[in-house]
Amino acid sequence: MTQLNHDARLSDLRTRVEAGERLSFDDGLFLDQHADLFTLGELANLVRERKNGNFAYYNVNTHLNPTNVCVYRCVFCAFRADLKSPKGYVMSDEQIIERAAEADRRGATELHIVGGLHHQLPYEWYLNVVRIIHEAHPRLHLKAYTAVEWDWFSRLTNRPTRDILAEFKDAGLGSLPGGGAEIFHPEVRDQICEHKADADAWIRIHREAHQLGLRSNATMLYGHIEEARHRIDHLIRLRELQDETGGFQTLIPLAFHPDNTKLGADRNIQKATGLMDLRTMAVCRLMLDNFPHIKAYWVMLGIKIAQIALSYGADDIDGTVVHEKIYHDAGSDSPQEVTVAELRRLIEEAGRVPVERDTLYHEVIRDRSDWMTGRSLQLASSN
Repeated sequence: MTQLNHDARLSDLRTRVEAGERLSFDDGLFLDQHADLFTLGELANLVRERKNGNFAYYNVNTHLNPTNVCVYRCVFCAFRADLKSPKGYVMSDEQIIERAAEADRRGATELHIVGGLHHQLPYEWYLNVVRIIHEAHPRLHLKAYTAVEWDWFSRLTNRPTRDILAEFKDAGLGSLPGGGAEIFHPEVRDQICEHKADADAWIRIHREAHQLGLRSNATMLYGHIEEARHRIDHLIRLRELQDETGGFQTLIPLAFHPDNTKLGADRNIQKATGLMDLRTMAVCRLMLDNFPHIKAYWVMLGIKIAQIALSYGADDIDGTVVHEKIYHDAGSDSPQEVTVAELRRLIEEAGRVPVERDTLYHEVIRDRSDWMTGRSLQLASSN
């Protein structure tokens, strides 16, 4: 491509982004491969501010990973453990309730629950995790289990995932996290997680959740063996489902952490650079025109890149994230926890206005030790 053609293409894309027009697969591929970082940031920030103004969101949350024993052996995962491994663990009901009580005492509005697929634990054990927490701490929003876990529950019970989702919803499930998406394209997925739920299953399960009135998040794992075309394909599949259901709240681009993983060792993969992090964030914001939010997950990106990402398409920096294990096991050197004061400082320093949200993007209003929810930020950001 000549410089003249390059400049003309970029100028055309700028005009279309400014007009709010949808970008195609080829448009996304061009931006990912050829646009300079500052132009990407400028265009992504235009879309970000069109949807969310100058606000940047955070929440007060805690993570719960009830077990790390897992039947699958995904080569990108450093969290899982074999059944007899000294690293393996299963939390007791008492430990689970105490984690929820701790979250409640800290003023958390959300408990994020994901973990391994333990091949000797019955379906009822996973259901019980949600039920006992909800009964003991009904104000905590339970964002629980990835599509891969829902697929596993279906295999355990020989029941449709839609019925299982409905049963969990009755037990206290509030929404679904976006994990397990990795990269949808089979050229990549078959190499990094060939045995677990495929792209069609992931999409179907989130569709079923949305049809049941459950909101969900989405993720994309980048910086490993995938190429730009795989990332754009992934984003377009998510965009198509959002066109259909409107049930997604946010996309979280997840940078692959190669340390302590088989994939990282076998392919000699280096951690994604800050430049790739920002490029990916910006392209995600530009391609997902129907997603209200894009999250810069500081645990994966590191605090400094997450802060800069607020000018590259991201409008959410996640939360306090106490007790996160999955990405720290894979070599994340970010802190285990960030205070609300620190989150607000990071947002303000980036020139944004910090707003605490709950899981469903309602503003959280605090009065000393208590809190309540206010206006819907999901609706406000879609205007």
